[in-house]
Amino acid sequence: MMTQLDTISVKHLSKQFKNQTALKDISFNIQPGEIFGFLGPSGAGKTTTIKILTGQMHPSDGVASVLGVPTEKINEHIYEQVGIVTHNSGLYDKLSVYKNLEIFTKILNVKKSKIEEILKRVGLFKDRKKIAGKLSQGMRQRLILARAVIHNPKVLFLDEPTSGLDPSTQVEIHRLIKSLRDNGTAVFLTTHNMEEAEKLCDHLALLNNGKIVEAGTPREIRLNHNKKKRYKILLKDGKEFILSQSEETTQKINWWMTDNELVTIHSCEPTLETVFLEVTGRKLI
Repeated sequence: MMTQLDTISVKHLSKQFKNQTALKDISFNIQPGEIFGFLGPSGAGKTTTIKILTGQMHPSDGVASVLGVPTEKINEHIYEQVGIVTHNSGLYDKLSVYKNLEIFTKILNVKKSKIEEILKRVGLFKDRKKIAGKLSQGMRQRLILARAVIHNPKVLFLDEPTSGLDPSTQVEIHRLIKSLRDNGTAVFLTTHNMEEAEKLCDHLALLNNGKIVEAGTPREIRLNHNKKKRYKILLKDGKEFILSQSEETTQKINWWMTDNELVTIHSCEPTLETVFLEVTGRKLI
C-alpha cells in the first residue's frame, strides 16, 4: 500500500505487448520533494512507465498509484495536480508564447498573473509575444516546461526534458526543476544522460530490458561498485599517478604531503555510466 509519504507507488509492475515484455516486475516509491531518476537506454521501458503512471496505458500485472489514485482510475481531474513533459507534448504553434500559457491558466483555473512569473523563471518573458511555431527547439522546450508547471503540480513527469538542448538552456531547466523539488513537487525524470542524473536526482533506478538492475542514491550506487579503490594523484612537478589502495600507497601519499609535493588527490570511484555498463553490458545510447 502507498504510505502517506509516497506521492507515487509502484509495486511489481509489468507490461507485455504482443511479442515483447516492456516492463518486468518493477517496484519503487517517490516522496514529495524528491527527484527520482529512471535511467536507461532507448527502448528500456522508460516511456512505457510514464504512460502507465499517467493513465495512458494499463499494466499487464502489478499495481501503481499517483497521489493515492490507482493508475487505472486516473481521469482528467488528476491533471490539476500533475504536470507532464514528453516528446509528444505539443504547442499551439499559431499562437504567441503568452497565449499558449493563457489557455492553460483557464483550463487549470490558475491566476493570469502566474504567466509573467513562470515566463521569467524559464527565461521567455522577453519573447512572450513571439509565435510559438517560430521558436527554437530550446525555447519550445522551455515553454512546454512552463506550461507543465504553471499550476504548481504536486507531481511532475519529465521524459528526457533536456535532450538536444544547449548547455546553458540545460542549466536553466535544471535550476527550475530543483526549485520545484524544493517546494515539495515529486519529480519523475527519465533520461539516458548520466551526468544530468548525477546533478539532479535524489534517488534513481537503472533500467535495462524492462528490469530495474540497480537502485539507490547516485552516491550509493557508485560506491557499491567501487570494489577496486584507487586514487588519482597530481604532484608539483606535473607527474600524475593512479594508485591502488595499499600500505605502500599510504606511505607514498604521506611522503608527498610531508614534502609539500601533493597538489591534488581524488578517489577513482566509478561513474554512473561505468556502473550501468558493468551491470548491463550495454552503453547508454
